[in-house]
Amino acid sequence: MYDPREGITALGLMSGTSLDGLDLCLARFTLHNGKWSYAITQADSVTYPAELKNALSTAQTMTALDYARLHSDYGIYLGEQVRLFMEKYGVRPQLVASHGHTIFHQPSIRLTSQIGSGAGIAAESGIPVVCDFRTTDVALHGQGAPLVPVGDRNLFGDYDYCLNLGGFSNISSEAPDGSRKAYDITAVNYVLNHYTRLEGEDYDKDGLRARRGKVHEAVLDALDRLPFYKQGGPKSLGREWVEEEVFPLIDSFGLGTDDVLATYCEHVAVQTASHVKPGSRVLVTGGGAFNRYLMERMAERAPRVVYFIPDALTVNFKEALIFAFLGVLYVCGIPSCLSSVTGSLHDNIGGALYKC
Repeated sequence: MYDPREGITALGLMSGTSLDGLDLCLARFTLHNGKWSYAITQADSVTYPAELKNALSTAQTMTALDYARLHSDYGIYLGEQVRLFMEKYGVRPQLVASHGHTIFHQPSIRLTSQIGSGAGIAAESGIPVVCDFRTTDVALHGQGAPLVPVGDRNLFGDYDYCLNLGGFSNISSEAPDGSRKAYDITAVNYVLNHYTRLEGEDYDKDGLRARRGKVHEAVLDALDRLPFYKQGGPKSLGREWVEEEVFPLIDSFGLGTDDVLATYCEHVAVQTASHVKPGSRVLVTGGGAFNRYLMERMAERAPRVVYFIPDALTVNFKEALIFAFLGVLYVCGIPSCLSSVTGSLHDNIGGALYKC
């Protein structure tokens, strides 16, 4: 049924921690002479209804019954969006690959949870679904994140680094021994958007508010000294880290919103610069790539690094594209979770398949 030499069409679904909405990316993947290629057919973004957005943002505090209900309802919602996408563009993918929405991520206790019932997606869309990509890796003592490096290696291997600036930033590159190395650097839009939303704005467009603000060196220094940054890889971040360590630290200084945004952008720039070598070419994707002030500060902090921002389609949908690719790897029986990245006991095939 699935022959990569003839091409496999997959629809990737991605919902990030920044809660911007649901990204859908339909692409065809082909394996020829040991090399993968891809072509994006259609892509779209769907803004979450206010009620669903609120439920996803508060799911960690729900009762067990309400949490289970949201897992089911959200899966049905995703399936409906797949069906609407197919009707809108007149397409029918061979499979759907869903990231789900991360609620809990604590790999130190072998726990991770991405909600969005695969059965619900399959039932509503009528398409086979691969989902739950992280759980096996975490059970194997891995971080279960980041998962995009296998896509970076196979689809974007011409760059020295692949950097994604989403709710959290992660980076991947080839190590001298030929293994792929990747890890989370810091939180980005999860923090920036939190402070703009306190004032009724979804995000800081182009970084205009951050540009007006002032960088407070004491806050910057405190952020840069957070223990996470001293840890070696593999390592990953989740909502819990931000809420337990970052927000309380920032809030303790009582800064205005513009100053918070300016200082935190500087923090992201400092941390990113410490992970890229001079003279390297870095592919930058994710919503943070559109934050002009942030990109300027990153360039200033790493003047001998070329940050390359691709076309808007790739910037916006690279993660959804790669999750579609992870679904293809699953049905081909090819490992998608790399132990060199996650620290798991061995490479493994992440995911679970639902058919209806």
